[in-house]
Amino acid sequence: MHRRSAVASVVAAVVAGIVVAPAAHAEGRGDIRVTRTVVNGGNSVIVGIKDIKRFTISMTVKDNSGVKKVTDVSAFNTANGHGPVDYLGSTCRKTGTTTSVCTATMQMDPAWIDSYGSGNAGWDANAVAGTWQVNATVKANDGDYWISDRIALFKVKRAATLTTDATPEPVKKGSTLTVTGKLSRANWTDLKYHAFTKQVVKLQYKKPGGAYSTVRTATTDSKGHLRATVKANAAGSWRWAFLGTTTTMKVVSTGDAVTLK
Repeated sequence: MHRRSAVASVVAAVVAGIVVAPAAHAEGRGDIRVTRTVVNGGNSVIVGIKDIKRFTISMTVKDNSGVKKVTDVSAFNTANGHGPVDYLGSTCRKTGTTTSVCTATMQMDPAWIDSYGSGNAGWDANAVAGTWQVNATVKANDGDYWISDRIALFKVKRAATLTTDATPEPVKKGSTLTVTGKLSRANWTDLKYHAFTKQVVKLQYKKPGGAYSTVRTATTDSKGHLRATVKANAAGSWRWAFLGTTTTMKVVSTGDAVTLK
């Protein structure tokens, strides 16, 4: 497992919102335990190509003497041990005589991901995305401590963009409308957005004042492009919707309103 420093390495997201996972490996003494962990408020951590992503890991900690502090929080990809994230520190709020909620602040800089593992043969910065686990060391007022691994699982995902363009505008009723678009996702090696190929994307339509519904699906080509033709029987808005993957965020394009002539 790689770590940026002895007190660093966490990035987070979500496997199912709030996750409570038993410690796969743990050591320490006494009865202090982390009983509940929430990463990023129950949402996936989405990392793009420019902005630094900051998020929290909230832990409910219990000990019969009361909780003293959290001394370390770390996290990394469960498949390969990569964890290019900084642990910025934590604070604890007492909620009872034996319980505190401790919140760790974490930070991930996309500009640092590639250099984090650049000395390793075959290094792929994008392999950082996927399922991660949280580890934490907690201490109690009576000297108890516990080093807990895998107290939560979460997702770190690559940001994505999606466009929609419907033509012609306006369109004659009953004639053919062509809806195109492009799906791209963040590449952490060169900090650019690249085409996301061979992905199934939903084409959705709504009438003015209505709700979107799926009309059909299309698959992105070798350049991430999408294309579908439909009959223009009524005015309304068209958009593409991508459900995401285990390593890439879900994204919905802005709707393109089409009128009839």
